Amino acid sequence: MEAMARARFLRVTPQKARRVVDMVRGQDTTTALATLRFSPQGASEPVLKIVESAIANLKVKADQEGRAFDERNLVITRAFVDEGPTMKRFRPRAQGRAGRINKRTSHITVFVAPKPEKAAKGGTR
Repeated sequence: MEAMARARFLRVTPQKARRVVDMVRGQDTTTALATLRFSPQGASEPVLKIVESAIANLKVKADQEGRAFDERNLVITRAFVDEGPTMKRFRPRAQGRAGRINKRTSHITVFVAPKPEKAAKGGTR
């Protein structure tokens, strides 16, 4: 069972968002939420909201299927940042020229799933 949350057209550059997403990919959700709450990057707030939304989506999915749900037993399985459309703006420059400013956007996707059960120890030799 896996749940996804996606935020599209965020006004954060993909390069800066990837720095934050790379910090939490593969971590359990309690550690990831604490990391995002106290990280100084500007992209950490939207990523925090996306992770919380993915947890809530998994809770709804578990309730619909009648499965047990433990928020402490979740891990961020996949998380990635795609580039959204770029807004192009112009600023006046010297000698009548115009300089282009690219305002980049991001699409951030996070997948959350329960931790995989450990296999029983022992085996055949």
